[in-house]
Amino acid sequence: EATAIGHVKMQPETLMLVMEGNAKKGDVLGTARIAGLKAAKKTSELIPLCHPTGLTKVTVDIEPDEVLPGLRVSATAAVTGQTGVEMEALTACPVACLTISDMVKAADRGMELSGIVLAEKKGGKSGHWKRES
Repeated sequence: EATAIGHVKMQPETLMLVMEGNAKKGDVLGTARIAGLKAAKKTSELIPLCHPTGLTKVTVDIEPDEVLPGLRVSATAAVTGQTGVEMEALTACPVACLTISDMVKAADRGMELSGIVLAEKKGGKSGHWKRES
């Protein structure tokens, strides 16, 4: 299992627009989750030399952060096979962030996508690894 995190920094008004469900393109959070899920499943087609995995779980969580201000994205991928899923999590997270940006870019051209990192990895030959804060 692996988890990647990242965030989309935006104007407070844009965050309010997203959280109230008033974006012109529709449900920003739901669409971004679906995009992240699709991206994880397509990782081997997007990243050269990355082999397909039999994913058993993919989740994309998106939480508002008024201090940022913006949205924090966490993508987790899991597999029961003998391969890692870091690339699947690391693909899902920025695609979810890009989708958020695409859906509200008309309201806020200055959004910033950043902080995309592997946060934690469990299992496999190398065992458990967690990014220090």
